[in-house]
Amino acid sequence: MSDLFRDVSPEDADLQPIIDGLFGEYAARYGDYFSKDAEIELTEWYLAPQGLFIVLERDGEIIATGAYKPFDEQTAEIKRIWTNKTLRQQGLAARVVQELERRAVLAGYSGIYLTTGFRQPEAVKLYLSQGYAPQFDLERDPEEYSQPPFDGRLRFTKTLVREAFSKTA
Repeated sequence: MSDLFRDVSPEDADLQPIIDGLFGEYAARYGDYFSKDAEIELTEWYLAPQGLFIVLERDGEIIATGAYKPFDEQTAEIKRIWTNKTLRQQGLAARVVQELERRAVLAGYSGIYLTTGFRQPEAVKLYLSQGYAPQFDLERDPEEYSQPPFDGRLRFTKTLVREAFSKTA
C-alpha cells in the first residue's frame, strides 16, 4: 500500500503517543534545558485555515508527522516534525516538510520560519537540504548556542515561491 498524507487535529487520540514520544526524545537530548521557557501551544493554531497538522500513514500506521502554525501574517512556522525511529534516514521527514510547504503556499503564506535545538544535527541537515537559510553561524559549535545570550534554538527561514508548487506532480 502507498503512503498517504492525512490532516488531523493535534488533539487526535492516535497522535498523542507520538507527541509524547517526541517530547520524550527532546527530554533525552536536552534534559530540562528548554523547560524554563516552555512553549504555550493552542490547538486552534494548528487548524485550518491558518494552521495545519498532518500525518503520513503507511498501511494505516502513522510513520511521520509535521505541522505549521502562523508565525505572522505572511509566515508559517513549522513544528512537530517526527519520523518513526525504525524508518529514519529514508526521506520521510523531507516529504513531510515539502507537503507542509506546499500546503502553506495554498493557505497564502509566502515564507516559513522554524527552530530546532542545538543538539539536533540531523534536523539541521534536513533543513539545509530543503533549502532553508540558517539564521546562525554553521561554523560555530552548536553547543555555544545553549549559552547566553543565545536560547538554544537554531533558527531557519525560507521564502516560498508559489510557482514552484503550481506544477502537477
